Amino acid sequence: MKVFDISEVDDIEKTIKFFKDHAEQPKINELKKQYEVTEHPVFDPVNRPDRNIMKEDGQSLDRIEKVNRLGLPFQKKIVNASVSFIFGNPVKVVCQTQSKQEVSLLEAIKKILYSNKVDSFNRKIARDLYRATQVAEIWFAHGEKTDPTHKDYGFDTPYRIKVLKLSPWEGDELYPYFDKYGDMTAFCRAYSRKVEGKEISYFEVYTDEEYKLFEKGDKWEEVEAYDNPIKKIPIVFAQEAQSDWADVQTAIERLENLLSNHAEINDYHANPKIFVQGEIGEWAGKGEPGAVIQGELGSKAEYLSWDHAPESIKLEIDNLFKVIYSFTQTPDISFDTLKDLKQGISGVALEMLFMDAHLKVQEKREIFDEYLQRRISVIKAFIAWMNPGSKALLDKLDIRSEITPFMINDMGSVIKNLIEANGGKPILSQRTSVAKSGLVDDVDGELELIQQEEEAARLIEDSNPTI
Repeated sequence: MKVFDISEVDDIEKTIKFFKDHAEQPKINELKKQYEVTEHPVFDPVNRPDRNIMKEDGQSLDRIEKVNRLGLPFQKKIVNASVSFIFGNPVKVVCQTQSKQEVSLLEAIKKILYSNKVDSFNRKIARDLYRATQVAEIWFAHGEKTDPTHKDYGFDTPYRIKVLKLSPWEGDELYPYFDKYGDMTAFCRAYSRKVEGKEISYFEVYTDEEYKLFEKGDKWEEVEAYDNPIKKIPIVFAQEAQSDWADVQTAIERLENLLSNHAEINDYHANPKIFVQGEIGEWAGKGEPGAVIQGELGSKAEYLSWDHAPESIKLEIDNLFKVIYSFTQTPDISFDTLKDLKQGISGVALEMLFMDAHLKVQEKREIFDEYLQRRISVIKAFIAWMNPGSKALLDKLDIRSEITPFMINDMGSVIKNLIEANGGKPILSQRTSVAKSGLVDDVDGELELIQQEEEAARLIEDSNPTI
């Protein structure tokens, strides 16, 4: 559809308002304050003021004493763990090809993904989704029709397919527009750029038929427009209702306050205090060795010690740590946790430890399965545009993206279990074992050396007489 057909008005300003009114924006400033540890409430001097120390007269200020402020970067830990578990392993692009032409087209798609460093790009996309609640990527053809051609994709083309991440975290405002059937019929982005020291606002709109770019000077004006060559919106968009840490934000703030207050208590009790009963005649000098304190008859002096630190504080701190890890499905893989595993750090123990994180991956796949499938669809549209003769085959290709959650492989346990299940017999040939080791480049040459060493050892054994 045309841009103005969707908004049903020809006025640029009303069209921009139409698209903006149909998409709610995340509270990005609030999310950034929660994510950046130095912006947490515990560092706010209004929320947690420093201590005013008054002079002995109680009227005038002697000094300002800084209070303890302990911030915890739990938001980053939660997001980074989620990203690592869903995209710690490369996404597999799989397809049941039936001809050389289909294999060639599949390789073209993989080449485009590889050239755009898709493994690290996936992690960047997930990170911005989890912290900003919205993210998008735009695919575009880089180059001109008159540029020299290349065959990197298996056919002659002057273009290279590139991708760009769009994120509210980096200042983009994303406005997807969906029709009554839930199909995205337009995608808009608002952003600003400095031009000759002046901040200029832009608003761009993508539909399946065209692209338009508007610039705001004294008023909104159309500065660029062209037909969409692939006849598909070249955008992949994802959003979720809240940030990854939203459910435990209050628990994090409470924990930071508790630890900061506890640090104040520790500071107060760190320096020894002397309780005096009766009258002390003479105090020992500072630093005097073998010091003696003289007191009147019946006087008493002793150090005060904090024998009973509040157990309720320790209990609440421990519970808050558990709440934060548990309700964000983030595994606690600290050294203390791992050393307490009763089964040791085995494959089974790690599977149990990471079970909740893997369940979270399955939940996130509700977003990313569709997201990755949309990406493949957009890339196929670009290939069909660059190589029109391939469109029919591309439409038939059922290409899927498979997400494999991150897991530390305990190959020793796996091989042991398989050998036991196989009646104690080998499960791999010697050649396969050497290849799987990853320690050698020339597998056949290594096997030949092993056989020579075995033959030499056998000759030595045969040459020794049995006594």
